[in-house]
Amino acid sequence: MNQDAQLSPSDPKHPSTADLSLSVVVPAYNEEEVLPELFRRTTAVLDALPYRYEIVFVDDGSSDRTVEMMKKLRAQHPQVSVVQLSRNFGKEIALTAGLDHASGDAVVAIDADLQDPPEVIPQLVEKWREGADMVYAQRRVREGETWLKKASAHVFYRVMHRFGPVKLPRDTGDFRLMSRRVIDGVKQLRERHRFMKGLFAWVGYRQVAVLYDRDPRSAGKTKWNYWQLWNLSVEGVTSFTVAPLRLAAYLGFLSTLFAFALGGWIFFSDESTAGDLAILAAVLFLGGVQLISLGIIGEYLGRIFNETKNRPLYLTQNVAPSNLKENSAQ
Repeated sequence: MNQDAQLSPSDPKHPSTADLSLSVVVPAYNEEEVLPELFRRTTAVLDALPYRYEIVFVDDGSSDRTVEMMKKLRAQHPQVSVVQLSRNFGKEIALTAGLDHASGDAVVAIDADLQDPPEVIPQLVEKWREGADMVYAQRRVREGETWLKKASAHVFYRVMHRFGPVKLPRDTGDFRLMSRRVIDGVKQLRERHRFMKGLFAWVGYRQVAVLYDRDPRSAGKTKWNYWQLWNLSVEGVTSFTVAPLRLAAYLGFLSTLFAFALGGWIFFSDESTAGDLAILAAVLFLGGVQLISLGIIGEYLGRIFNETKNRPLYLTQNVAPSNLKENSAQ
């Protein structure tokens, strides 16, 4: 059935809507304040669609009542699945765990904070039924975010689009729908340093965009500070391009030219004091270039070191499958 789901809707072998299923994956960390509203709005949307569905909640080592609320929803609604990780592994790993446990013919990844409105899901599903393998939600407006965050995101996406080996869609987060063959492809990518937006783009297949307006956070506080966002950006750059290493080589070449030019100026200059200051400037410049280059090389070596450990991406403390998962296993 999963292969048939890729056929054109006009094909007589295309499965009916009653035979198709959707999974909505929601990674969450300390989201007790927003979880009830998220569930209410998401189920309202999914109940209106003619598909069987499940909601896969992933608890990423929350310290509040998030996992208790998830288990309560699971007890009341058999279409809910709860994947409880053994500790906090970070959002990228939590999202990976959710994709690993999703069983639908198409999977929607969405954040728990309701900045990405569940009401957009029918538009994603429509594009999937028209033949797209991945339908990513592209932001027109980003409400409730500072100008610095918007500006840095603007620069990051355009740098990755320009220099990365795979073209990241601009102004696009994790909110998207993926067909089963996309999910199966992503599940084969098990690197430890994960930048999911890049992995989604890497698998290819037919990808289309749906524009939407991003809302402010519904409740609670963001779990991302600027330092964490910076580290995620470094993760994305170093995971998908060697451009920083090339930049280090270019800096070394330019510093060499600068040193030759400075040496020639000192040789023909009559100002001894000016020559001393120039030497000092050259030493500081070259030292800075060397430290930057060593730092960049260290980032890549650290990633190689972590990959050689071959540790599992995550461990689960408890997994409660949905009725959709249980039925598909029979």
